[in-house]
Amino acid sequence: MGKHSLQRESRLPSSVKGAIVMGAMAATTTGAFPAITAQAATIEIPGIGNFDVPDQFAPQVDQFNEAVDVLQHPQGGLQIAPQAVDPAFSLPGIFAPQKQHTAADIALEAAQTKVGAQYSWGASGPYSFDCSGLVQWAYKQAGVELPRTSFEQSNVGAPVAFENLQPGDIVITNGGGHVGMYAGDGKLLNAVQTGTPVSYTNLRPDMVVTARRVAA
Repeated sequence: MGKHSLQRESRLPSSVKGAIVMGAMAATTTGAFPAITAQAATIEIPGIGNFDVPDQFAPQVDQFNEAVDVLQHPQGGLQIAPQAVDPAFSLPGIFAPQKQHTAADIALEAAQTKVGAQYSWGASGPYSFDCSGLVQWAYKQAGVELPRTSFEQSNVGAPVAFENLQPGDIVITNGGGHVGMYAGDGKLLNAVQTGTPVSYTNLRPDMVVTARRVAA
């Protein structure tokens, strides 16, 4: 089991050390690291502490350290511009900030857990739904209160063109009498009708009365 360490403190400028430390802390708290196993590389930062990262990133750690070393100690007095370092020497995925989940993301994920739930007119969950009840319930899980009916929901948020739809956007169809949530790839996630459970259906531009984007 090999251990790898980033120990050359004198070779790292303060900005680089700070980025590594802050990145490691952010990754630890936001879940950027994959699961740490017994086979892990350790980044040791003198005076700060040790940070375990998956062993699969050990080669990038070594390459990054060597690149910094070259920048600070050029051979023969040759100065190397920072932008000349190959981007491959960065540490992809380890300290990268994670995409922030929007209310639409959370609402869609909630609605997806109800695929297969029974349709029932006037129901708004958590076990059965009508079309607007599903949308209202899903957004409530994201902390957003929506009105109850599809006609009222057709006025929330901001309008969105069909070609600009994003997952989680509210889509009104059937002359305003039906609503679902855009699930991506031309699919609408909706409580369809009596006898049909919550499911994905195809969505065409000519079906859309209006589409709305809701912000938290």
